[in-house]
Amino acid sequence: MPSGIRERRRLPCKAGSALLPSKGVAVGKILYGESGMEVIFDDRAMAHLQVVIGAKLRRSESFFFSWRDDVSVGDGRSSVWMDRSIPLYFRYSGSRPISLNREWLEILTQSANSTHGLQFTPEPDGSTDEPRSQV
Repeated sequence: MPSGIRERRRLPCKAGSALLPSKGVAVGKILYGESGMEVIFDDRAMAHLQVVIGAKLRRSESFFFSWRDDVSVGDGRSSVWMDRSIPLYFRYSGSRPISLNREWLEILTQSANSTHGLQFTPEPDGSTDEPRSQV
């Protein structure tokens, strides 16, 4: 990706929600590598991803991280290679600590440890739709 161009993606936390997080939801960014790529998540989803990604990278385990794209950016999937040598920055928009859902952490961790890598899935709350990212 040419320098100065930023790829922006939005990913709502809950399945079946609007393309953008609902009003009042804190939205943060994962800044990935030197490419200028910004992957935007709501703060709750990002806190869970930070724990799972951090645990893998702390053990020097590289892996793919994938999510489903919104129809506005092609309705496909995106993946990035996660490696401890690639700079990664989590920028939260909210200032309050987030209570973590142990069940969701376990689901994301099992996914990260699979041969397919970390596949973003919604928080287990009875919803069945998969969230989608948006530019």
